[in-house]
Amino acid sequence: MLGIILSEMDFDYEMQMLVKSFFPGKECLVTTDQGKGSEMEVALVLALGREEIRGKVMAGAYAREASVPADGNQDWHKNPDKSGHPYRAWYKNELKRMVFRLLEGIPESAISGICRRVPKWGTMTGVRPAKISMRELLQGKPAEQVEADLSEIYCCHPDKVKLCMEVAKKEAGLLGGVDCSRGYSLYIGIPFCPTTCLYCSFPSYPYDKFGKLSVEYLEALLRELEAVGQECEGHPLTSIYVGGGTPTALTAQQLDCLLSQVERHFPVEECLEWTVEAGRPDSITEEKLRVLRQHGISRISINPQTMQEETLRYIGRKHSVQDVATAFVMARELGFDNINMDLIAGLPGERLSHFEDTLEQVRTLDPDSITVHSLVVKRASKLREMLEQGDDSRGREAARREQMDLMVERAMTFGESQGYAPYYMYRQKNSSGSFGTSSQENIGFARLGKESLYNILMMEEMQTIAAVGAGASTKRYHVSGQMVSRIENVKSIADYIGRIDEMIARKRGKIW
Repeated sequence: MLGIILSEMDFDYEMQMLVKSFFPGKECLVTTDQGKGSEMEVALVLALGREEIRGKVMAGAYAREASVPADGNQDWHKNPDKSGHPYRAWYKNELKRMVFRLLEGIPESAISGICRRVPKWGTMTGVRPAKISMRELLQGKPAEQVEADLSEIYCCHPDKVKLCMEVAKKEAGLLGGVDCSRGYSLYIGIPFCPTTCLYCSFPSYPYDKFGKLSVEYLEALLRELEAVGQECEGHPLTSIYVGGGTPTALTAQQLDCLLSQVERHFPVEECLEWTVEAGRPDSITEEKLRVLRQHGISRISINPQTMQEETLRYIGRKHSVQDVATAFVMARELGFDNINMDLIAGLPGERLSHFEDTLEQVRTLDPDSITVHSLVVKRASKLREMLEQGDDSRGREAARREQMDLMVERAMTFGESQGYAPYYMYRQKNSSGSFGTSSQENIGFARLGKESLYNILMMEEMQTIAAVGAGASTKRYHVSGQMVSRIENVKSIADYIGRIDEMIARKRGKIW
């Protein structure tokens, strides 16, 4: 058990995430009880003072102390609404930097038998590591200073500094001409799939079982689209993303009906990008692809996740490697010139050699962009339960994480060699228990001009995202405070259909 003993219950979440990034799989107790330190394998004692931040780390007989001057704008401590205070941000960063150095300096002899990983992202524990750097570049801060801050303030490893700056510069360049304050993007959620993959935790329902609800679902969705179109009237539309689930699990006629409704209620002619996540090759037909072409869809995804037959069967996919190639070639022949492919690093049973073979097979298809996801085993997935069985579950998970790190490193060299550049990235929130997140991130690679604006806008929270469908989350971007508020839709298909009036009412007057 790890312990964090605070003088007052503030910054408790940030401290817990930082400590757990050093000790994956370890339980962490946050408390103000000063007597708890002696019970912990590793304990941090932090005094959050107004004039000085003091910290002490204890691991067995080892102890080390540090302090940071904290003189500054003391009004922050008195402000009831102190979350956005600029001095608070400085204070938090200094506190995290001190804790990082204390944990980094613990000798291995003091924590024998405890797995420790010094996180390459330093104190950046959030899901959007490029967000701060990208915004600073857009605000005119010199790139050299932004890069120095990543090393000095956030303690990032040189590899991550390089990646973060490359992504931040790309994002800043692509967003320079986008109206982020007045504009918006549209997300449309289709929660049906051919089957549910073992690792999936998204709202996704097998079409053969729940397809009978698709007609009523589509009727409700069309109503919400009309209402949201009215709410967004007068605002420029930047991008549209139809995701899920697997949108092409719908029939060609249903897709045609859906896309026609979008054209009826939204200014698609001014839209810079329109993506449909075709996703599963076993849901793609020539008729459906022709429907997408007729409606001017500019970007699609065909997502194998892996090109290993045995893994596809294990994770619950009902298509073959050949089906992936067939769907991809068909899309190319019909004129799609911006095709993305998703891959997952760290799938059960796969080693680096399997991932390298997948990359080689993808290379022969030559997609325009590739998104590499590091597998995080979420609580809601079937895979979580399967992997937790057996006494050696933590050992197997540690080995899988090690392989996953090697896979993502290989993806970076592959991207560079094939003319792709990273243009957006994110990290997933880690799940509790032994199945925590890897040190790696999910990275989108693209050739020049084939980047997805929607992916950047959604991930970096730089624009309002109006979202419709079961499980969809509308994100309203507040320009003044650069903050986001959310309006959630229910996840259940049946609830969404039955409560569609409520879903529409939730957004009325709230998107702008």
